[in-house]
Amino acid sequence: MKRKMNVMVLFSAILWTTTGCMGHAREDHGANGNTLAPCPDSPNCVSTKSTDPDHAMSPLPYEGTREESYKRLLLVLRDMKRCTIITSDPLYIHAEFRSALFGFVDDVNFVFDDKDHLIQFRSASRTGSYDFGVNRKRMNEISERYRKAP
Repeated sequence: MKRKMNVMVLFSAILWTTTGCMGHAREDHGANGNTLAPCPDSPNCVSTKSTDPDHAMSPLPYEGTREESYKRLLLVLRDMKRCTIITSDPLYIHAEFRSALFGFVDDVNFVFDDKDHLIQFRSASRTGSYDFGVNRKRMNEISERYRKAP
């Protein structure tokens, strides 16, 4: 009986940890055209377009031209662990970040705003509702690296 219980606990733990790897990207990846989707009510999202202080962050300023800012941001992203750039065009970047332990996926979207010379962004967990502040920490790190990049 004890062995059966141990097997059930082990199976449940494996099933729970692997579900983070099964999250599929939403069709819009958090962006629709050149606009970012709003953050949900859950605390696992930050966005430069949010007016809610729990989700809001400041956008990144252009460093030089859009093209220079775009290249700078791509260099920062390519240098980060567990980051995969899914889409990159002159006005938009979509990157995925996977957690080291369970492989949970977070979608990070960047939209280049030529009118205001800003890079707007949104970072959100694909599954679950709480992220222990990981999306905010990541975007703070990206912002810092971007500002310091040559």
